Amino acid sequence: MKKFSEFAHDEKVMDGDKLKIDDVLNKEIEIIGYRITGSQYKKGNSDKCLTLQFITDSKHHVLFTGSSVLIDQIEKYKDEIPFITTVIKIDKFYTFS
Repeated sequence: MKKFSEFAHDEKVMDGDKLKIDDVLNKEIEIIGYRITGSQYKKGNSDKCLTLQFITDSKHHVLFTGSSVLIDQIEKYKDEIPFITTVIKIDKFYTFS
């Protein structure tokens, strides 16, 4: 008989207190996980939502954003997770620095 854990491959739950992206602007954070899903809020050409799990001040947190720049960056550098970064705002968009 198989165990559930042998065949179930559900996505891991992202724990942590929810923060807004503006709460972490210009602060160093450690990215430890992410998930990209469909968004209920379409913004521009993007219909994606990035859930970002990170550590700051020795605590786990999550934030949600539709930022296409952050989505592109996290997809491009996903193999580097975990990594330390700073979220900055340039004009009207957010980016990792």
